Amino acid sequence: MTIRACGRAVLRGALILCLAAQAALAADTGEGKPVGPVTGLPIPRFVSMKATEANVRRGPSLTHRIDWVYRRKDLPLQITAEYGHWRRIQDRDGAGGWVHYSLLSGVRTVLFEEEATMRMKPVDTAPANALAQSGVVGRLGACEPRWCYVRTGGYGGWVHKSEIWGVGADELRE
Repeated sequence: MTIRACGRAVLRGALILCLAAQAALAADTGEGKPVGPVTGLPIPRFVSMKATEANVRRGPSLTHRIDWVYRRKDLPLQITAEYGHWRRIQDRDGAGGWVHYSLLSGVRTVLFEEEATMRMKPVDTAPANALAQSGVVGRLGACEPRWCYVRTGGYGGWVHKSEIWGVGADELRE
């Protein structure tokens, strides 16, 4: 076997290993949705900040540099990858990095992307219950195809999914 042929064989082997690892990382829920290799939960998925402060790192360990710090409890975030006790997260603006899983919560919250009317029922003609300002964080409740129930500041009401970040466009919740 020549050096060139040996090099090709090594490259083929490396490619096969990479594809196998990718397949393992993107395991399937049976519904065609990838799941995390650590938790078995869907990837991507929404979570919220449990802590009042969290270091966002370049990689999944304490040795990696801190790029910035989140300082907003209950901020909705999206998990895009898992590695051991670390989760790669992304915020509404697409900024992301790695945080330790203990700083995250499965409690679902949303961020109002614009000023939004919270309505008593999930219809455009329903009476207004409250007005939420852009940037407000609320607790996510039930979701229908176009609407979600959100509680914030002692008020609750139905808002269009298009006015909030932290819930999937096709996500339904009871």
